[in-house]
Amino acid sequence: MTDITLAVLDMAGTTVSDDGVVEQSFADAYDATPVLHGFGTRDAVRAYAKATMGQSKIEVFGELTSSYDDAVVANLAFEKAFADLVASGACTPLPGAVETITRLRDSGIAVVLTTGFSKQTQDALIDSLGWGDLVDLALCPADAGRGRPFPDLNLTALIRSRTLGVQNMLVAGDTSTDMLSATRAGAAYAVGVLSGAHDEELLRANGATDILAGVAGIPALLGLDG
Repeated sequence: MTDITLAVLDMAGTTVSDDGVVEQSFADAYDATPVLHGFGTRDAVRAYAKATMGQSKIEVFGELTSSYDDAVVANLAFEKAFADLVASGACTPLPGAVETITRLRDSGIAVVLTTGFSKQTQDALIDSLGWGDLVDLALCPADAGRGRPFPDLNLTALIRSRTLGVQNMLVAGDTSTDMLSATRAGAAYAVGVLSGAHDEELLRANGATDILAGVAGIPALLGLDG
């Protein structure tokens, strides 16, 4: 029987397939927001989006622009572009995600979804997937204080789910920042999945304790498949 009673799962690239939607939304924001042009070309902004996948989006735009006000403008353009793509059905559950979440919860493990998006965007994505009743809780950086790679999202999930301690927490994600935030929070498992942005080498270099092809492998990792 596993000691894990909380699973904190990233969204885009981990439980949700975005098929480049996040990168495309950054590129669309570049087209709609001249303040981003000071960073470089459209392709440079898109590449930076991939490199910083998993981080709080408003913080990423803060690095791409020269002021907080400009970052807010760029982030609004990104969120509009992303919302339009979500509404078109561009984001779908990754194979085994729904079944894994259901299996974990049936085993008494609380499941919390986390993201670097705003609450409005996260809620729109969850609504589009019909996941309102699928998980125990969904958190974004505004709920926790700081986004990844800081540990706040994971620790907020632990506190709000009334989990006994970090030794009872599993964190899964597809990016280096997911792994950093997991290890900084002291999670028993920092599970890197290969369904999203970063490869095994980068995930392990940033603290992954386990590497899986996707979240569908989590029940077996915890001995719940029997």
